[in-house]
Amino acid sequence: MTDTVTIAAAAYPLDWFETFADYEAKLTRWVAEAAGAGAQLLVFPEYGAMELASLGGRAVAGDLEGALSEVARHRPAADALHARLAGEHGVWILGASGPVFTGNRPVNRATFFGPSGILGEQDKQIMVRFEREEWDVVPGSGLSLFDTPLGRIGVVICYDCEFPLLSRRLAEAGAEILLAPSATETWAGYNRVRIGAMARALENQCVSVQAPLVGQADWCAGCEENTGRAGIYGPPDRGWPAEGVIAEGDRDAPGWTYATVSRKLIADTRADGGVLNFRHWDEQEARLSAPVGSIRAT
Repeated sequence: MTDTVTIAAAAYPLDWFETFADYEAKLTRWVAEAAGAGAQLLVFPEYGAMELASLGGRAVAGDLEGALSEVARHRPAADALHARLAGEHGVWILGASGPVFTGNRPVNRATFFGPSGILGEQDKQIMVRFEREEWDVVPGSGLSLFDTPLGRIGVVICYDCEFPLLSRRLAEAGAEILLAPSATETWAGYNRVRIGAMARALENQCVSVQAPLVGQADWCAGCEENTGRAGIYGPPDRGWPAEGVIAEGDRDAPGWTYATVSRKLIADTRADGGVLNFRHWDEQEARLSAPVGSIRAT
C-alpha cells in the first residue's frame, strides 16, 4: 500500500471517430499524458463512452436507441483497450461510463481497471430524469468497493453523488477516495454534482474526485451539450485546504487536473480532526428518534 496517491481527473470532450483505431489513438494519448505526469489513478467521466456511437455513422449516433446500442456493441473492445493501457503504464483507470445491456434495457456502467486487468464494475444506482423518462436506463444492483494498493476506492456516478447514504455505505465499508464521474448539460447541473462531491468529502472525511464531460457534440443523441470542470476535494479541516478544494481545472477546458493526496492524512482526520463528522454520523439517528417539535409563530 502506498501513502500518497496522485490523481488525474479528466475534463473530457466527446470526439467523432471514423474508425475504432481513431478512438484507440485518442485514449492512448490521454492515458500516456496522465501517466507521464506521474498520475497513478485516472478518472474519466460519466457517458464518456458515448463518443463510440460515432462509429455507427451519423444516423445511428443521432438516434438515441441506435447510439445506446452502438456504444454497447463496442464495449468489449473498449474494455480490452483500457486494460492494455493500464497494464502498459502501471496505472489504475476508472473508464468512462456508458450503456451496457444486461437485460432488455441498459445500465450505466463504469469499469475499473488496474495494471493486471479489470478489477470490477460499478453501475449507476439512481437515475436522473432524462435517464428515466427518455433513455430508459435502469439502475444497477449494489455498490462495489475497490481495494487497491492506492487505497480503498468507491464510485458514485454523477446523480449518485448527490445522495449521501450511498457514499456513507462505501465509507463505512472502508472507502478513502470517492470517484464521481459526471455528465451535465448545464452549469447548475455541474454544480449539483460538485456540491455533492464536496459534501461527501466533508461528511466522510475523505477525498472525492469529479471528472466531467465538456464541450459540444451535436451529433451525439443525448450528449449534445456538456459543461463542467474537473475537481478534487477534501474535508475542510486541519492539513487540508480551508475551502475543501484541493485542485480544480478551468471551466469547459479539456484536459487533466492533478492532485497528490495523503491516505495518512485521511486516516488522521477521521481519527483526530478539528471535527469528527465520520465518527459522529451515527448520532443523527438518536436525534431523529424523537418527533419534530412544532412551534407556531403568532
